[in-house]
Amino acid sequence: MDAVDLARWQFAIVTVYHFLFVPVTIGMSAIVAWFHTRWVRHGDPDDLRLAKFFGKLFTINFALGLVTGIVQEFQFGMNWSDYSRFVGDIFGAPLAIEALLAFFLESTFLGLWIFGWGKLPARLHAATMWIVHVGTLLSAYFILAANSFMQNPVGYRFNPQSGRAEMTDFLAVLTNKVQLVTFPHTVFAAYMVGGAMVMGVALWRLRRRDVGADAQMYRRGARLGAVVTLVAGLLVAVSGDIQGKIMTEVQPMKMAAAEALYNSASSNAPFSLFTVGSLDGQQERFSITVPSLLSFLATGNPSGAVKGINELKAQYAQTYGQSGNQLVADATYTPNIPMAYWSFRLMIGVGLLAAAAAALVLWSTRKGRVPGPTTAVRARLWTWLAVGVPLLPIVGNSFGWIFTETGRQPWLVFGLMSTTTGVSPSVPAGEVLTSMVVLTLLYGVLAVVEVKLFLTYVGRGADPFEEPPAPESTDDTAPLVFAY
Repeated sequence: MDAVDLARWQFAIVTVYHFLFVPVTIGMSAIVAWFHTRWVRHGDPDDLRLAKFFGKLFTINFALGLVTGIVQEFQFGMNWSDYSRFVGDIFGAPLAIEALLAFFLESTFLGLWIFGWGKLPARLHAATMWIVHVGTLLSAYFILAANSFMQNPVGYRFNPQSGRAEMTDFLAVLTNKVQLVTFPHTVFAAYMVGGAMVMGVALWRLRRRDVGADAQMYRRGARLGAVVTLVAGLLVAVSGDIQGKIMTEVQPMKMAAAEALYNSASSNAPFSLFTVGSLDGQQERFSITVPSLLSFLATGNPSGAVKGINELKAQYAQTYGQSGNQLVADATYTPNIPMAYWSFRLMIGVGLLAAAAAALVLWSTRKGRVPGPTTAVRARLWTWLAVGVPLLPIVGNSFGWIFTETGRQPWLVFGLMSTTTGVSPSVPAGEVLTSMVVLTLLYGVLAVVEVKLFLTYVGRGADPFEEPPAPESTDDTAPLVFAY
């Protein structure tokens, strides 16, 4: 592989790994804040125990997300310097705001939440975790604003003398039509992940025979997680439907690739649930389809026309191949079709499975019921459910990002810069390979640390209830002590 392929692999590894932690951070921060607020309002000891218990798990995840996120920033300078030079004027503002406002908001108020037990008034202390959650949302918004520019460039002008895209309208960048639908879709998916994580951990605790008097407490956690997962899953579907129509408008090739639609459909384009074909996706041998569904997903009209890959490839070759801009020259203008096809379906499929699992948990815990290991078979089923439920929406989020980024290829910035022209010209393949191997091994070690810490604290369960001391009864001169 050459430097371009290696740089793409390294960025994919770093990005997908980092994004394992991002939706957990967004989703769990809201749920921890909810439990903490319920305790402040109602004084139920179980709410405080759940807030502290899931707060520990959230903190572990936040720390790992922070470490992997820092490495993410270095990718632009290490392997993609030409790309960074081209979009630096656009990306500089949202990424700087994300770091200076959102990240420091999260970090500062998370510290106040961790060290504030018995030092801050109860209502103010609960508010700190809500501010952490607001910080995660702001961080997501500004990062997605930068990414949405890559999908649909707006608010810029191209300077042929400098060879750079220059920002002309910051508000247009922040209100990009792709951004306005991608942000809620991503946040709802993150809530789905957070809910599934809480539900899975609570189910894992319920399967233990020594759960005893804590059964109803963990049942409360499982049911809240299931409700969040189910409601968020519905909102993901609605926002995803809107996003698909915007995607077809600004990136029709991505929608065509999602269906492996080579020839344009004038109306009633079917959507295939499953297809067996050639490795390159050009020949279909067997397929299960839903009539007119692709037309509806792409246009909102079951009879709508959908352009195919062949027509779009010819259109792009005429538009960009003769533009004279060396930053957009490319021979194919098509993404990896099998990758786009299957990542799109796996994204949807695992999301549906997560929602179905949440519905099953709600049904099984209705009217005060507590699922438990009454038989060996039931115990095994609930164990697998507890392990699998958190992983499903996390995997779905990853497949969604894989589809979003690979489906945009061969573009780094759609219509403005191709991937092959964005790589660092002076970095040889050997150096890219070395950094990729080092980072992958480092991430492997971090994964072991993350899983070990997570399972350790899950295994310990929630700590016994202990009333936090009133702020006026604590010694203000005493050193802060890490609560966990």
